[in-house]
Amino acid sequence: MNCTKCQTTIEPGEDRELHGQCFCEDCYMDMLSPAKACDPWAVYSAKSFEKWEGNAVILTPIRQKILDILKETGGAEPSVLCEKLNMKSSDLEREIAALRHVEKVRGELRAGNKFICLW
Repeated sequence: MNCTKCQTTIEPGEDRELHGQCFCEDCYMDMLSPAKACDPWAVYSAKSFEKWEGNAVILTPIRQKILDILKETGGAEPSVLCEKLNMKSSDLEREIAALRHVEKVRGELRAGNKFICLW
């Protein structure tokens, strides 16, 4: 059996059903809890935590790598970031959402295409 979304092979008994479709566990979790880059409450919480704890934001290695790529390129399309980082778009969306919440990255349209840029 294959996942409806990513087409990977699913072992018997490991499939998850949602709305009549069959998903692997990763895609199922993405469907139940999609990444939300524009979340005012998450931004407020991140800023509040930073203010009260007096700490600068600590970045994971992958998030730091995203920022480094954006710094050297001046911004990139999500597909380009996925290629450079060798990651799935759903994983990149989660990383970008976290970086957006701490106001490190933002989105912008360039010639009608979505770009991720430094804040």
